[in-house]
Amino acid sequence: MDLVFDVGNTETVIGWFQDTELRGHWRVSTDGRRTADEYGLMLAQLMSAAGIGGAPVRAATIGSVVPALTLTLADACRRYLHVEARAVDARTPLPIRLDVEEPLTVGADRIVNTLAALRMYAADTVVVDLGTATTFDCITREGVFIGGVISPGVKTAASNLTERTAKLPRVELVPPRRVIGRRTETCIQSGVFYGAVDAIDGTVTRIREEWGAPELLVVATGGLAELIGPHCRTVQKIEPFLTLYGLEFAREHLAAST
Repeated sequence: MDLVFDVGNTETVIGWFQDTELRGHWRVSTDGRRTADEYGLMLAQLMSAAGIGGAPVRAATIGSVVPALTLTLADACRRYLHVEARAVDARTPLPIRLDVEEPLTVGADRIVNTLAALRMYAADTVVVDLGTATTFDCITREGVFIGGVISPGVKTAASNLTERTAKLPRVELVPPRRVIGRRTETCIQSGVFYGAVDAIDGTVTRIREEWGAPELLVVATGGLAELIGPHCRTVQKIEPFLTLYGLEFAREHLAAST
Protein backbone atom coordinates (compact mmCIF):
# COMPACT_ATOMS: atom_id res chain seq x y z
CA MET A 1 0.00 0.00 0.00
CA ASP A 2 1.22 3.49 -0.89
CA LEU A 3 0.09 6.70 0.80
CA VAL A 4 0.13 10.13 -0.85
CA PHE A 5 -0.46 13.51 0.78
CA ASP A 6 -1.70 16.52 -1.17
CA VAL A 7 -1.22 19.33 1.34
CA GLY A 8 -3.12 22.46 0.36
CA ASN A 9 -3.52 25.74 2.19
CA THR A 10 -6.99 24.87 3.48
CA GLU A 11 -7.34 21.10 3.13
CA THR A 12 -5.07 18.08 2.94
CA VAL A 13 -6.19 15.15 0.82
CA ILE A 14 -4.68 11.78 1.71
CA GLY A 15 -4.99 8.93 -0.75
CA TRP A 16 -4.04 5.28 -0.55
CA PHE A 17 -3.08 3.24 -3.58
CA GLN A 18 -2.86 -0.48 -4.14
CA ASP A 19 -1.09 -1.55 -7.34
CA THR A 20 -1.30 2.05 -8.66
CA GLU A 21 -5.10 2.06 -8.19
CA LEU A 22 -6.61 4.71 -5.94
CA ARG A 23 -8.54 2.67 -3.39
CA GLY A 24 -9.58 5.37 -0.95
CA HIS A 25 -9.02 8.93 0.20
CA TRP A 26 -9.59 11.24 3.15
CA ARG A 27 -9.96 15.02 3.23
CA VAL A 28 -8.89 16.79 6.44
CA SER A 29 -8.26 20.39 7.45
CA THR A 30 -4.72 21.64 6.98
CA ASP A 31 -3.55 22.72 10.42
CA GLY A 32 0.04 23.77 11.00
CA ARG A 33 -0.49 23.57 14.75
CA ARG A 34 -0.86 19.79 14.73
CA THR A 35 2.14 17.84 15.91
CA ALA A 36 3.61 14.72 14.35
CA ASP A 37 1.94 12.70 17.13
CA GLU A 38 -1.45 14.18 16.30
CA TYR A 39 -1.04 13.47 12.59
CA GLY A 40 0.23 9.97 13.34
CA LEU A 41 -2.74 9.16 15.55
CA MET A 42 -5.13 10.66 13.00
CA LEU A 43 -3.64 8.49 10.24
CA ALA A 44 -3.98 5.40 12.41
CA GLN A 45 -7.64 6.20 13.09
CA LEU A 46 -8.44 6.91 9.43
CA MET A 47 -6.79 3.70 8.29
CA SER A 48 -8.53 1.69 10.99
CA ALA A 49 -11.92 3.10 10.02
CA ALA A 50 -11.23 2.14 6.40
CA GLY A 51 -10.38 -1.42 7.40
CA ILE A 52 -6.70 -1.13 6.54
CA GLY A 53 -5.32 -0.49 10.00
CA GLY A 54 -2.06 -2.32 10.52
CA ALA A 55 -1.55 -2.93 6.78
CA PRO A 56 2.08 -2.35 5.78
CA VAL A 57 2.76 0.94 4.03
CA ARG A 58 5.36 0.57 1.29
CA ALA A 59 5.88 4.25 0.51
CA ALA A 60 4.61 7.71 1.42
CA THR A 61 4.83 10.68 -0.93
CA ILE A 62 4.11 14.28 0.03
CA GLY A 63 3.24 17.18 -2.23
CA SER A 64 2.88 20.28 -0.10
CA VAL A 65 2.34 24.00 -0.61
CA VAL A 66 2.71 24.46 3.17
CA PRO A 67 6.43 23.83 3.81
CA ALA A 68 6.06 23.86 7.59
CA LEU A 69 3.86 20.76 7.43
CA THR A 70 6.13 18.70 5.21
CA LEU A 71 8.57 17.78 7.98
CA THR A 72 5.73 17.19 10.44
CA LEU A 73 4.00 14.73 8.12
CA ALA A 74 7.29 13.02 7.29
CA ASP A 75 7.98 12.61 11.01
CA ALA A 76 4.50 11.15 11.56
CA CYS A 77 5.03 8.64 8.73
CA ARG A 78 8.39 7.61 10.12
CA ARG A 79 7.22 7.14 13.69
CA TYR A 80 3.73 5.71 13.18
CA LEU A 81 3.85 4.01 9.76
CA HIS A 82 7.55 3.06 9.81
CA VAL A 83 8.17 4.46 6.35
CA GLU A 84 10.38 7.26 5.09
CA ALA A 85 8.20 9.80 3.28
CA ARG A 86 9.52 11.56 0.21
CA ALA A 87 8.51 15.13 -0.64
CA VAL A 88 8.08 16.19 -4.25
CA ASP A 89 9.20 19.66 -5.29
CA ALA A 90 10.82 21.45 -8.22
CA ARG A 91 14.15 19.71 -7.55
CA THR A 92 12.70 16.20 -7.73
CA PRO A 93 13.98 14.34 -10.82
CA LEU A 94 10.77 13.69 -12.73
CA PRO A 95 10.21 13.19 -16.48
CA ILE A 96 8.73 16.66 -16.90
CA ARG A 97 10.18 20.12 -17.50
CA LEU A 98 9.30 23.45 -15.88
CA ASP A 99 9.72 25.99 -18.68
CA VAL A 100 9.04 29.12 -16.63
CA GLU A 101 11.12 32.04 -15.40
CA GLU A 102 11.38 30.84 -11.78
CA PRO A 103 11.02 27.04 -11.83
CA LEU A 104 11.98 26.62 -8.17
CA THR A 105 8.89 28.58 -7.13
CA VAL A 106 6.44 26.25 -8.89
CA GLY A 107 4.19 24.55 -6.33
CA ALA A 108 4.26 20.80 -5.79
CA ASP A 109 0.62 20.51 -6.81
CA ARG A 110 1.32 22.04 -10.24
CA ILE A 111 4.37 19.81 -10.67
CA VAL A 112 2.50 16.58 -10.04
CA ASN A 113 -0.49 17.81 -12.07
CA THR A 114 1.95 18.15 -14.96
CA LEU A 115 3.19 14.61 -14.47
CA ALA A 116 -0.37 13.27 -14.20
CA ALA A 117 -1.45 15.06 -17.38
CA LEU A 118 1.55 13.63 -19.25
CA ARG A 119 0.86 10.08 -18.07
CA MET A 120 -2.93 10.12 -18.37
CA TYR A 121 -3.60 12.29 -21.41
CA ALA A 122 -0.39 12.99 -23.40
CA ALA A 123 -2.10 16.03 -24.94
CA ASP A 124 -1.75 19.78 -24.70
CA THR A 125 -3.71 20.29 -21.50
CA VAL A 126 -5.00 22.98 -19.20
CA VAL A 127 -5.57 21.65 -15.68
CA VAL A 128 -8.04 23.81 -13.77
CA ASP A 129 -7.40 23.09 -10.09
CA LEU A 130 -10.28 24.34 -7.93
CA GLY A 131 -9.00 24.73 -4.39
CA THR A 132 -8.20 27.63 -2.06
CA ALA A 133 -6.91 29.27 -5.22
CA THR A 134 -8.10 28.44 -8.71
CA THR A 135 -5.04 27.62 -10.79
CA PHE A 136 -4.75 27.01 -14.50
CA ASP A 137 -1.75 24.81 -15.35
CA CYS A 138 -0.67 24.87 -19.00
CA ILE A 139 1.03 21.60 -19.92
CA THR A 140 2.24 20.48 -23.33
CA ARG A 141 1.77 16.98 -24.69
CA GLU A 142 5.49 16.38 -24.00
CA GLY A 143 5.06 17.11 -20.29
CA VAL A 144 6.38 20.67 -20.25
CA PHE A 145 4.80 23.08 -17.79
CA ILE A 146 4.81 26.44 -19.58
CA GLY A 147 3.09 28.52 -16.92
CA GLY A 148 -0.49 29.39 -16.18
CA VAL A 149 -2.83 31.54 -14.15
CA ILE A 150 -3.54 31.85 -10.42
CA SER A 151 -6.78 33.47 -9.27
CA PRO A 152 -8.72 33.58 -5.99
CA GLY A 153 -10.56 30.37 -5.23
CA VAL A 154 -14.34 30.24 -5.33
CA LYS A 155 -14.77 29.94 -1.55
CA THR A 156 -12.04 32.52 -0.94
CA ALA A 157 -13.83 35.05 -3.12
CA ALA A 158 -17.17 34.31 -1.46
CA SER A 159 -15.67 34.70 2.02
CA ASN A 160 -14.08 38.04 1.09
CA LEU A 161 -17.43 39.29 -0.21
CA THR A 162 -19.33 38.55 3.01
CA GLU A 163 -16.54 39.48 5.41
CA ARG A 164 -16.05 42.92 3.89
CA THR A 165 -19.71 43.89 3.73
CA ALA A 166 -21.97 44.58 6.70
CA LYS A 167 -25.27 43.18 5.44
CA LEU A 168 -24.41 40.40 3.00
CA PRO A 169 -24.90 36.93 4.53
CA ARG A 170 -22.82 33.82 4.03
CA VAL A 171 -24.47 31.39 1.63
CA GLU A 172 -24.04 27.75 0.70
CA LEU A 173 -22.04 27.18 -2.48
CA VAL A 174 -24.56 25.36 -4.67
CA PRO A 175 -25.70 25.73 -8.28
CA PRO A 176 -28.59 28.23 -8.18
CA ARG A 177 -31.84 27.37 -9.93
CA ARG A 178 -31.90 30.74 -11.67
CA VAL A 179 -29.28 33.27 -12.70
CA ILE A 180 -31.50 36.17 -11.64
CA GLY A 181 -31.83 35.98 -7.88
CA ARG A 182 -34.97 37.27 -6.18
CA ARG A 183 -33.58 37.62 -2.68
CA THR A 184 -30.18 38.58 -1.31
CA GLU A 185 -29.02 35.00 -0.66
CA THR A 186 -29.87 33.75 -4.15
CA CYS A 187 -28.30 36.85 -5.71
CA ILE A 188 -25.05 36.04 -3.91
CA GLN A 189 -25.25 32.35 -4.81
CA SER A 190 -25.72 33.21 -8.46
CA GLY A 191 -22.94 35.77 -8.47
CA VAL A 192 -20.42 33.50 -6.76
CA PHE A 193 -21.29 30.35 -8.69
CA TYR A 194 -21.74 31.71 -12.20
CA GLY A 195 -18.98 34.23 -11.65
CA ALA A 196 -16.64 31.28 -11.05
CA VAL A 197 -18.00 29.31 -14.02
CA ASP A 198 -17.67 32.22 -16.43
CA ALA A 199 -14.24 33.16 -15.07
CA ILE A 200 -13.03 29.64 -15.85
CA ASP A 201 -14.52 29.64 -19.34
CA GLY A 202 -13.20 33.12 -20.07
CA THR A 203 -9.70 32.36 -18.81
CA VAL A 204 -9.51 29.08 -20.75
CA THR A 205 -10.65 30.88 -23.90
CA ARG A 206 -7.90 33.48 -23.49
CA ILE A 207 -5.32 30.75 -22.82
CA ARG A 208 -6.43 28.85 -25.92
CA GLU A 209 -6.15 31.97 -28.09
CA GLU A 210 -2.74 33.01 -26.73
CA TRP A 211 -1.30 29.49 -26.84
CA GLY A 212 -2.58 28.98 -30.36
CA ALA A 213 -3.77 25.49 -29.50
CA PRO A 214 -7.49 25.22 -30.33
CA GLU A 215 -7.58 21.50 -29.47
CA LEU A 216 -6.54 21.98 -25.85
CA LEU A 217 -7.82 19.37 -23.41
CA VAL A 218 -9.30 21.06 -20.33
CA VAL A 219 -9.40 19.00 -17.13
CA ALA A 220 -10.96 20.14 -13.85
CA THR A 221 -9.58 18.81 -10.60
CA GLY A 222 -9.59 19.70 -6.91
CA GLY A 223 -12.21 19.79 -4.19
CA LEU A 224 -14.76 21.82 -6.18
CA ALA A 225 -14.21 20.16 -9.56
CA GLU A 226 -17.34 18.01 -9.42
CA LEU A 227 -19.47 20.98 -8.32
CA ILE A 228 -18.22 23.64 -10.73
CA GLY A 229 -16.80 21.62 -13.64
CA PRO A 230 -20.07 20.28 -15.14
CA HIS A 231 -21.34 23.85 -15.61
CA CYS A 232 -18.26 25.05 -17.54
CA ARG A 233 -18.52 24.97 -21.32
CA THR A 234 -14.78 24.60 -21.76
CA VAL A 235 -14.18 21.74 -19.30
CA GLN A 236 -14.00 18.36 -21.06
CA LYS A 237 -12.88 16.04 -18.27
CA ILE A 238 -13.36 16.03 -14.52
CA GLU A 239 -10.79 14.16 -12.44
CA PRO A 240 -11.08 15.27 -8.81
CA PHE A 241 -7.98 13.34 -7.74
CA LEU A 242 -5.57 14.19 -10.54
CA THR A 243 -3.03 15.49 -8.00
CA LEU A 244 -3.15 12.24 -6.02
CA TYR A 245 -2.48 10.27 -9.21
CA GLY A 246 0.41 12.60 -9.99
CA LEU A 247 1.95 11.92 -6.59
CA GLU A 248 1.62 8.16 -7.13
CA PHE A 249 3.18 8.47 -10.60
CA ALA A 250 6.05 10.41 -9.00
CA ARG A 251 6.57 7.64 -6.45
CA GLU A 252 6.51 5.04 -9.20
CA HIS A 253 9.07 6.94 -11.30
CA LEU A 254 11.41 7.55 -8.38
CA ALA A 255 11.23 3.92 -7.29
CA ALA A 256 12.07 2.73 -10.80
CA SER A 257 15.05 5.08 -11.11
CA THR A 258 16.76 4.05 -7.85
